[in-house]
Amino acid sequence: MKALFESTEFILLLIFGSYLFGQWVFKKTRIGLFHPMIISIAIIIAFLKITDMPYQTFEQGSSFVSFLLGPSVVALGYILYEQLAYLKGNIVSILTSVFVGSLVGIMSVILLAKLTGADQMLIHSLEPKSVTTPIAMSIAEQSGGNVSLTAVIVLFCGIFGSIIGPPILRLLGIRSSIARGLAMGASAHGVGTAKAMEMGVIEGALSGLAIGLMGVMTALLIPVIHQLFS
Repeated sequence: MKALFESTEFILLLIFGSYLFGQWVFKKTRIGLFHPMIISIAIIIAFLKITDMPYQTFEQGSSFVSFLLGPSVVALGYILYEQLAYLKGNIVSILTSVFVGSLVGIMSVILLAKLTGADQMLIHSLEPKSVTTPIAMSIAEQSGGNVSLTAVIVLFCGIFGSIIGPPILRLLGIRSSIARGLAMGASAHGVGTAKAMEMGVIEGALSGLAIGLMGVMTALLIPVIHQLFS
């Protein structure tokens, strides 16, 4: 039985099955706490605990899912290529909005942390919260933050942003597909982009663009901000 649980086929079935189950629960309840990713993570953690499976074994069995990240990024690039017409004449506004979003994301963490008396390690761990996980972890490591904490916070921000992002955009009356896509990608990275794809092709394409721009700008801004506040 242990050999079955640790097989690649069973681990992939666990991953996809738990996520599909999470989607079914979320569609039935429409409760943010029951987001598919939250449910699937809870199921997988519970399974690993019950079966006492080492994380390294799970990671090795789920390598195919990690491999799919590459093609998914290429797919986003292709979608963006199809929507190039929407970039013409909007380059300055796109770069400006993402720059402001990155700056606000970093400064809000620093100011709130200072007000609550958080230490530098926590600040450095939270600064890249709005950047996709691989880039955020790299930034946190170089800054002296806790990489594991950064990964958890980034995932939380992505899920939270994908849940409250669309209602906030509707409440504010933001109807521009470009603005909606940039907002989702800049605030909720990959998970937000998945939600943006549901909102529309243009939103999905611009959200994917925002992920890359946020990563670059945040990586450049954080060292500069550290120098200014040191």
